[in-house]
Amino acid sequence: MARIVISGSGVYTPPLCISNKELVDSFNTYVHNFNAEHDADIAAGVCEPLQQSSVEFIEKASGIKSRYVIDRDGILDPERMCPSLPERGRDQSSIQCDMSVAAARQAMEQASKNAADIDAVIVSCSNMERPYPAIAVEVQEALGIEGFAFDMNIACSSATFAIQTAVDSIFRGNARAILVINPEICSAHLNFRDRDSHFIFGDVCTAVLLEREDCCSAANVFEVVGTKLSTTYSTNIYNGFGFLNRTMREKPEAAKLFRQEGRKVFKEVVPMATEFIRSHLAEHGIAPDDLRRVWLHQANLNMNQLICRKLLGREISEDLTPTILDTYANTASAGSIICYHKYHEDLKDQDLGIICSFGAGYSVGNVIVRRITVEKK
Repeated sequence: MARIVISGSGVYTPPLCISNKELVDSFNTYVHNFNAEHDADIAAGVCEPLQQSSVEFIEKASGIKSRYVIDRDGILDPERMCPSLPERGRDQSSIQCDMSVAAARQAMEQASKNAADIDAVIVSCSNMERPYPAIAVEVQEALGIEGFAFDMNIACSSATFAIQTAVDSIFRGNARAILVINPEICSAHLNFRDRDSHFIFGDVCTAVLLEREDCCSAANVFEVVGTKLSTTYSTNIYNGFGFLNRTMREKPEAAKLFRQEGRKVFKEVVPMATEFIRSHLAEHGIAPDDLRRVWLHQANLNMNQLICRKLLGREISEDLTPTILDTYANTASAGSIICYHKYHEDLKDQDLGIICSFGAGYSVGNVIVRRITVEKK
């Protein structure tokens, strides 16, 4: 049976960036204006004054220093605090399609593949800009790929869940090669008026190409050694924004956007992810110390460092578990794939690594990979 490999990857990074200072200045202006407007109610004890944010608070809590976004002006406007994106007509490509095509073309070029070599497209991310037609089908059309395409969503684990889905489809002979794409416009479902989370997310799109080894044109690829997924229901990370919102007028729109119980998430997800990685490695006879690289979900620097320390029982290095969180912020499902894309070329033949995502659901997904050299025919 032919091995299945990751032969290409790509990242589309939006050209716009927001620093912590810029975000804090906007947020604190909003806080100042709110407190001034509600001064009488605050004095009477009817409502609580809002608290200002700070660069120091953000970096200590998360490790984030900046983020890329598809729109700056709307986010930084204290009167709006939301991306400002003109509506596109049905005869125009969607935003997520444009992002996906850019990332996918990078992955295809790296894998030396054209549209005729690919049989499917899976677009998997935390939110889609429309329910149908599927963004994946639009991307398939834009790239000129025949076959099939569909959308998936398992929030921050969307990439790893889609990779397993692609691996299973290739293994059963339903496709030779599949593009897995993760267009994350996280800024659009973030409440920028919430002090505890206004700094968390950024925008990006990632892509990986999976295929049978015997169809592979690239020389240095990563064999998929094994995949594993798990879910446990929790509302500690929650986004209630959906098509039924228009039928429910009791709460304001902001109340339905992203929110999380950060301390609970940290306490519950760290041991869950650590043991999930350890048990999955053991199933394949791999010790944690055998790993050359760990590409973790990029949600919180403190969380990632603790997971690796618990897994390995020692202090860890940036070389073992690289971070992109400082410049990209949390990009939901794309974070671990950005890390993989940027930090895999230095691995040697037979080096082992693991791509791990975790988040809302709760969900956790692993992809164990091994660097191999394919003899070109």
